[in-house]
Amino acid sequence: MFGFGILSGVIFLPLVGAAFILALRGDDDATLRNARWAALLTTIVVFALSMVVWARFDATSAAFQFVEQKSWLGSGLVYKLGVDGMSIPFVLLTAFLMPISILASWEITVRVKEYMVAFLVLETLMIGVFCALDLVLFYLFFEGGLIPMFLIIGIWGGKRRVYASFKFFLYTLLGSLLMLIAILAMYGQVGTTDITAMLAAHFSPSMQTWLWLAFFASFAVKLPMWPAHTWLPDAHVEAPTAGSVILAAILLKMGGYGFLRFSLPMFPDASVQFAPLVYALSIIAIIYTSLVALVQEDIKKLIAYSSVAHMGFVTMGLFTLTPQGVQGAIFVMISHGLVSAALFLCVGVIYDRMHTREIAAYGGLVERMPLYAFTFMLFTLANVGLPGTSGFVGEFLTLVGAFNANSWVALFATTGVILSAAYALYLYRRVIFGVLDKPNLAGITDLSTREIAVFAPLLALTIYYGLRPGPILDASAASVAHLLQTHTALLDALKVATQGMTGQ
Repeated sequence: MFGFGILSGVIFLPLVGAAFILALRGDDDATLRNARWAALLTTIVVFALSMVVWARFDATSAAFQFVEQKSWLGSGLVYKLGVDGMSIPFVLLTAFLMPISILASWEITVRVKEYMVAFLVLETLMIGVFCALDLVLFYLFFEGGLIPMFLIIGIWGGKRRVYASFKFFLYTLLGSLLMLIAILAMYGQVGTTDITAMLAAHFSPSMQTWLWLAFFASFAVKLPMWPAHTWLPDAHVEAPTAGSVILAAILLKMGGYGFLRFSLPMFPDASVQFAPLVYALSIIAIIYTSLVALVQEDIKKLIAYSSVAHMGFVTMGLFTLTPQGVQGAIFVMISHGLVSAALFLCVGVIYDRMHTREIAAYGGLVERMPLYAFTFMLFTLANVGLPGTSGFVGEFLTLVGAFNANSWVALFATTGVILSAAYALYLYRRVIFGVLDKPNLAGITDLSTREIAVFAPLLALTIYYGLRPGPILDASAASVAHLLQTHTALLDALKVATQGMTGQ
């Protein structure tokens, strides 16, 4: 693509689609229809390109692949892209969910062109996060994603959209400012912002502590970890359906990916030092937010708290520093991306018909919406972690990793599995079963052809990865093994250096 590689094509092609939509004149039905189709076709082509990357990816290598590097700002700052086994699953997940989000937004009637442009710009920034191999480039993509999502919530959201959008923006921005300071400090020591050079650098234990905390402030808010999670329920409740899908499925994963790409390999000593803190916060997130989910009366808010609980398994698994825990955390993020997207789409289906998310407004939908009831049931069971669905594999592996690291952590985390079954099945029973005694539900219609097309690929992958998790696990195995090997080697080197200084 104009002298660049395929990763640049995957990242920046959405901007070409956005430019085409902006060039459309008028607001008549034909123009708006063209804007929708242009966005959908653009995201489909991006997904096709990402599949080409996946087909050519060598899963047996831990090295970065499809590397592109060009001079950019000088002084050690470069335009550098590449993917490895820990990033390519997230590139595919993003590219896969974008056409589904556009198709789910077909009924948007307000500022349609601007809406589609916002989503296409957001796609560029999200994929860029997972491909960037320069810290400044990563930071620009990471923070740039705030702007289109801020607009998506603030313009097309619910009644309290302005409050929710500002809360989302300020929380995530303030956390990331500390990361920017840490990047400047790292640049001052290494002399470049090339991530591969940063990975090879050795920071002193005292410096690691401060750098780890700075990066933690950003990633913990983004993920989000307890107690920095309070922006998430408001953002989810007020965001349009597709906004909630992308927020839960992709934007949250940037925090987990940040821990995986930066905190663990660059600051190994600090990661071990703060692992007990992460365990404690993860267990609180799993148990506390599950209990909060149990008492929610808004369906979207319940699923939002469920996301916080699932991200607790992610942070717990990552900091076990075991192959099962780290690979399980990656799998949880991919599975949650599929399942949470589907659950928010399920909420969107009935909200579009009844314009309420209150659980009490529903009941007995199985009598009028059998296809919807079946779809909602499968994704609810996947959210619970039923064997045979993708939700089981990741949670099981993270618990195995936690047991190998600390059996008490695994014990407390397991209670979250029980609680997730409680709130998820309780929600399903109240919405789907019971007596259809509310007059306004008598005429509610089942899934349309477009809605079936939205759910079908999500359902297929949820079952497929539940029965055959190999593609994701195999893709990440070499990179995870290299991460843990490097982590151990760096810790050993630091111990030797520390003993040497003590001897002197």
